[in-house]
Amino acid sequence: MNDLLAGLAFFFIIEGLLYAAAPGFVKSLAAVLPEFAESQLRIGGIIAMGIGVFGIWLIRGF
Repeated sequence: MNDLLAGLAFFFIIEGLLYAAAPGFVKSLAAVLPEFAESQLRIGGIIAMGIGVFGIWLIRGF
C-alpha cells in the first residue's frame, strides 16, 4: 500500500511540475489532443504504461 501511495505522490509531483514549469505547453497540448483519434490516444497510453511497468521492473528487480 505504501508503494501505491508513493506512486500517486510522484504522479502529483510530476503533474504539478509540468503545470508550474510550462503552462503554455500544457494549454497547447490540450488544444491539440482532440485532433487525435481515440485509438491513437489509447495506443499511446498503452505504450506509456508499458514503459512505466518496464521501468519499475528494472528498478525493483524481477
